[in-house]
Amino acid sequence: MPDLAAHIRDVPVNQIREITEAAWGIPHAIVLSIGEPGFALPRHVLEAGMACLDRDETNYTPNAGVPALREAFADRFREQHGVDVGAERVYIVAGAQQGLHLAMSLLLSAGDEILIPNPGYPTFAMTSRLLHAVPVGYPLYPQYDFQPRIEDIEALVTPQTKVLMLNSPSNPLGAVLGEDLTRRLVELARRHDLWIISDECYEAFTYDVPHVSPVRFDSDAPGEARVFTSLTLSKTYGLTGLRIGALVCPPGLEKKMNNVMESIVSCVASPSQYAAIAALTGPQDYVRETYAHYRANRDAASAVLASKGIPYLSAQGAFYLWADVSHVSGGNVRSWVRQFLAESGVSFAPGTAFGSIGEGWIRIALCGAPEELVEGVGRLPARLTPPGEPMQGEQEVQREQLPKWGKESLVQRPAEP
Repeated sequence: MPDLAAHIRDVPVNQIREITEAAWGIPHAIVLSIGEPGFALPRHVLEAGMACLDRDETNYTPNAGVPALREAFADRFREQHGVDVGAERVYIVAGAQQGLHLAMSLLLSAGDEILIPNPGYPTFAMTSRLLHAVPVGYPLYPQYDFQPRIEDIEALVTPQTKVLMLNSPSNPLGAVLGEDLTRRLVELARRHDLWIISDECYEAFTYDVPHVSPVRFDSDAPGEARVFTSLTLSKTYGLTGLRIGALVCPPGLEKKMNNVMESIVSCVASPSQYAAIAALTGPQDYVRETYAHYRANRDAASAVLASKGIPYLSAQGAFYLWADVSHVSGGNVRSWVRQFLAESGVSFAPGTAFGSIGEGWIRIALCGAPEELVEGVGRLPARLTPPGEPMQGEQEVQREQLPKWGKESLVQRPAEP
């Protein structure tokens, strides 16, 4: 048979799916490797989708989506961020992943570079490669609480760089970009004439810190605005299977957006759109209850990690914990999670699924039942460090001349005995 396209051969395996599908094949496995909300959907959301089918409203919708849904997303955006985003800038997409693909399709030509976080969500690299573009990882170091540094990003900008990818709250890290850093990142993009794609899938889940969208610092003038914002209802309302989200675009792109929507998806399924209207405009009990659940799970899992002496990043957002298992992973965390699953019946996502800096780390999903979460995390081997002996990986940090974690760091390290 003929060969596949070269850029398809270069798309890496999604290590999250790899370990999760292995876990699904093991009876009674505790699956902590995938971010899948497990709550029953609100009845009014289900009924809105079913009512759409009952009245046989199953024809095409406008490319950009049902007007009432576009307005609902715009209203939510104005309420949360104080930015007057008109509904004409909101395009309804089949989940955030399709929104990211749509944005990259608009912005990246073959050979263009996109700056993506390392560690960062794997489809950032996968999608850009599908478009013949070149993903370039900018480092997020534990020594800086996995926050991007302006100087690190700026050093990677070349004449081929076209897009800066941001993700806050972060999957996999649970890190949240603060207001000042977000403003400086937008200024960096303006200085180098870069587009920004901001993945804000977990914007509803931040803990004791605000979510700050880069669009707050963007221009609202056509030709000057540069921020695309990717939103989804998959995480906020548990609508993962309905595939519904929105891409908020800079002004002045309406005609281009409609053309690209037509060529990629035409329009999103109408029952999903009407369910989404009900989710955004109806009672918000589901969001409040899941928020409390994820926060409680974060605290419970963090306590278990601390009791075992395992370093972890104190999650300020999303519903994941990022934990350091380099004391047992032997320099190959992808292989170790498979071995750990076979021996313990618990799956975690390997840090290398998210980039090279993820080596030695795992992502722990906080979505499920607290009893299973505590049991699964409790099966991790404890980390014991003799007094005065540096922890694994610290020697490498010293060679790179990066500062050690300070007292105010969000990376929680075990106290010396």
